This record gives sequence, C-alpha cells and structure tokens, in this order.
Amino acid sequence: MTARITLPGRPEQLAVTPPPWAPGYPPPASRRVYAAAHVAATDGATIDWESTMGFRDYLWAHGFAVAEAMDTAQRGMGLSWAQARELIAASAARAAARRAAGGYAGIACGAGTDQLAAGESHSLAAIVDAYAEQLEFVQDSGAGVILMASRALAAAARGPRDYLDAYGVLLKQASQPVILHWLGEAFDPALRGYWGGADFETAAATVLDLVDSCGDKVDGIKLSVLDAGREVALRRRLPAGIRLYTGDDFGYADLIRGDATGHSDALLGAFAAVTAPAAAALRALDARDLAGYDAAIGPTVPLSRLIFEAPTYYYKVGVAFLAWLNGLQPRFSMLGGLERERTADHLIRVFELAAGAGALRDPDLAVSRMARFLAERA
Repeated sequence: MTARITLPGRPEQLAVTPPPWAPGYPPPASRRVYAAAHVAATDGATIDWESTMGFRDYLWAHGFAVAEAMDTAQRGMGLSWAQARELIAASAARAAARRAAGGYAGIACGAGTDQLAAGESHSLAAIVDAYAEQLEFVQDSGAGVILMASRALAAAARGPRDYLDAYGVLLKQASQPVILHWLGEAFDPALRGYWGGADFETAAATVLDLVDSCGDKVDGIKLSVLDAGREVALRRRLPAGIRLYTGDDFGYADLIRGDATGHSDALLGAFAAVTAPAAAALRALDARDLAGYDAAIGPTVPLSRLIFEAPTYYYKVGVAFLAWLNGLQPRFSMLGGLERERTADHLIRVFELAAGAGALRDPDLAVSRMARFLAERA
C-alpha cells in the first residue's frame, strides 16, 4: 500500500508507492554486470556480517555478480586489509555454497596494495609483491580478480613504463583473465595521474599498450572517470573480446544501452543502490524492449547522480542509507562513522528520488525508518 510522509521544507506529503519490480531476476544475457557491494556495520569498527552477507544474497537474487572488497566496501576508507581478507573469504565461500545449491553467484574481488602502510614511500618491487600477495589470496578463494588501482603505485610510479612493468608481472601470475580498475580522481584524489599520464589520452595509451601485450590475461577494464565521451572513445579502441565495464555512475543508462558501435558492460556502486529497477531494466534490454529499459532505468539516474555528487567518494553513505531504508540492515551504521559525512538534507533528497525511482521496496518500512531518521537528526 502507499505510504505517506511529511519531509522538512516540503509543502505536501510525499507518497511512496509499492514498486512494480519482481522479487528477483535472472542474470542478464546481453550484458555482464557487477554491483559493487557495501559493508554494513554494527558500529564504527565492527562489520555486521549477517547483514553484509545477506546483502550479497540480495544482489545475486537480482542477477548481479558481486564486485567484492572494492571502494564501495570502504576499501581505503575504513575497511582494513585484514577485514578485506575476511570479507573476500566469506563472500567467496557464500558464492560457492549458493552455486552448489543451483543458484547464481558471480563474484570478483579487489586485489590491491593496502597492506602497505599509508603515507609512506614504497619501492616498485614492494608494491608488486603486495599486489601479488592479494592476487594470490583472491585466486585461492575461488573468485575472479579485479586488479584495483593502487595509491602506493600512483605515488611511486614515474611514468607509463612503471605501470606497464608492474602490471605485466602481475598479469603473468594471473590464472584467469582479470578486470583492470581505472578509478578517476573524483573517486580518490590520491589516484591523480594514474597510468602515468596527467591527461586522459596519455593514460589511455598506457592501458591500450598493456592490453596489446597481455590481452589474453585481461577480461576487461572498469572505467570510472565520469566522462561518457571518453568512455565511448576508449571502448571503441579496445581489441575484440576486451570488455569495457562502465563505472560511470552519472551516465551508465546510455552507456549500457549502447549505440551502433557497441555498448558498455557494467561494474557499478550505483547498482547496489538501485538494484531492483536496474535489474528490471536489464531484463527488458535482454528482451530488446528499449522503451521498457528506458522507463525502468531512467528515473534511477538522477538518484545516482545525487548519491555520487561531490565529494564523490562519500557515495557509500547513500548506498548504506538505502540498504537500511529497504530493511537490508538493522541500523544506518558504517565503518569509521562514515554515515555522518552526508548531511540530513542530502539524505532527504536521496529518499525523495529513491521513491520516484521505485528503489524503496517496502513503502511502510521505508517511511517508518525515514521518520525515525528525521526525529534523530532534528
């Protein structure tokens, strides 16, 4: 049933109606899609394992592969490498058990260098060793590998050759094709100049050189630079068989829909926030129902743009907030108290746009929890 709530500064009550989506969807056939999952917390330092694992079940039930232990899970912003190891092991085991029972459970996990001390200088050899340790751990877990962008490498590298050498060594150690991770500075200012270029074209040339030399070990590239034109240009230059996974949380609707020259696949934190409408949209796309795709995905874009507004790296707050409103975790709590980094007004607007996008699965619960949030923030 429709639920109603009065929001601060709004003259009329907001009506929250039940969304039309199915309770679950099969994985899409025409696109490969990952949702980068967040971590629920019982307090600022402790992971809520029941809710965190349950959220992965929710993503799998909607046909999304899980991108685990990525920046959405607060990697480098509250989640330590020790916690990430535990998270990777738990999620990989959960996925294996789900597959053994006949269910879908795609998973790939982030391998980076965050066991190295932050704020210190590290040699390229030490950085490669750190990457190799995490790469081996992820592979041993049975999950696919996402080679995350490394702050340590960004600080140590002196040009494209350092990136090519480091990644070349790692790709030789990969037992299966990996996803390369290109995260723009809006998501992490410490990654400015990644791939050895101050401009996009120089960086893209490095990536293409790496793919040319090691393409058999590369499944695709996850690109998060929030520039659809640059993404399309890079996508058109990739060799056949190399996927472009959009990480553009502003322009994903058109990039996934594609054009006459091709389309992007997806690895998005946004899909952890708009899971059900995005799954419905991808189902329509499989059926070549472009109008149905646009109708389902279109209203999610303003919501995602708001969640990812500057400072973009605080987008995880919106993901956790919606998970709480949707009953997927019992409290709105994040590691390091990150939930305090977005204002009440920002989260009120998230609620409004989520209602319009059909991203609130139980109107009564969402309204009840939003009323509690407003009372606590008053």
